[in-house]
Amino acid sequence: MSQTDTAYRTGEYVEREGDYICEAGRRTALKEGDKFPYCPVTGLDTNWYYAQ
Repeated sequence: MSQTDTAYRTGEYVEREGDYICEAGRRTALKEGDKFPYCPVTGLDTNWYYAQ
Protein backbone atom coordinates (compact mmCIF):
# COMPACT_ATOMS: atom_id res chain seq x y z
CA MET A 1 0.00 0.00 0.00
CA SER A 2 1.52 3.29 -1.06
CA GLN A 3 0.42 6.53 0.56
CA THR A 4 1.59 10.07 1.09
CA ASP A 5 2.81 11.32 4.44
CA THR A 6 -0.03 13.82 4.74
CA ALA A 7 -2.85 12.76 7.05
CA TYR A 8 -6.38 14.13 6.75
CA ARG A 9 -8.82 13.99 9.67
CA THR A 10 -12.46 13.02 9.76
CA GLY A 11 -14.56 16.14 9.02
CA GLU A 12 -11.95 17.91 6.85
CA TYR A 13 -12.84 18.64 3.23
CA VAL A 14 -11.34 16.56 0.44
CA GLU A 15 -9.24 18.75 -1.84
CA ARG A 16 -8.03 16.01 -4.20
CA GLU A 17 -10.39 13.41 -5.65
CA GLY A 18 -9.24 9.82 -5.38
CA ASP A 19 -8.90 6.80 -3.16
CA TYR A 20 -8.00 7.27 0.49
CA ILE A 21 -7.07 4.71 3.11
CA CYS A 22 -8.10 5.02 6.76
CA GLU A 23 -5.96 3.96 9.72
CA ALA A 24 -7.79 0.61 9.80
CA GLY A 25 -6.71 -0.04 6.19
CA ARG A 26 -10.06 0.37 4.43
CA ARG A 27 -9.84 2.03 0.99
CA THR A 28 -12.59 4.51 0.10
CA ALA A 29 -13.15 6.62 -3.03
CA LEU A 30 -13.80 10.29 -2.21
CA LYS A 31 -14.62 13.26 -4.42
CA GLU A 32 -13.39 16.82 -4.16
CA GLY A 33 -15.61 18.73 -1.72
CA ASP A 34 -16.65 15.63 0.25
CA LYS A 35 -15.88 15.53 3.96
CA PHE A 36 -13.59 12.80 5.20
CA PRO A 37 -15.91 10.30 6.89
CA TYR A 38 -15.64 8.42 10.14
CA CYS A 39 -13.68 5.18 9.95
CA PRO A 40 -15.83 2.60 8.13
CA VAL A 41 -14.42 -0.13 10.42
CA THR A 42 -14.59 1.47 13.88
CA GLY A 43 -17.09 4.30 13.34
CA LEU A 44 -14.68 6.73 15.05
CA ASP A 45 -12.62 9.73 13.95
CA THR A 46 -9.59 8.62 11.95
CA ASN A 47 -6.72 9.78 9.80
CA TRP A 48 -7.02 9.30 6.05
CA TYR A 49 -4.12 8.98 3.62
CA TYR A 50 -4.16 9.48 -0.14
CA ALA A 51 -3.58 6.14 -1.91
CA GLN A 52 -1.19 6.26 -4.88
